[in-house]
Amino acid sequence: MAKVCSICGKGPIVRNLLVQSGKAKRQGGVGRNTTGKTKTWKYPNLQRAKVYQNGQARTMRVCTSCIRSGKTVSA
Repeated sequence: MAKVCSICGKGPIVRNLLVQSGKAKRQGGVGRNTTGKTKTWKYPNLQRAKVYQNGQARTMRVCTSCIRSGKTVSA
């Protein structure tokens, strides 16, 4: 499956990007107002890495957090 880590299953998440205008109340304004909402996607940082799995070296798409934490053994 595309854009998913082969080891931990980390995948894309959906979030809202808020656009606000106005001056904050603590700075003397009437408060911030939301003037727009846009759905955006955040993708994991996937890298192609050769990984030993069941005694065989395979090329997998792995997130960098799995590589750094030592969940993979480089081939």
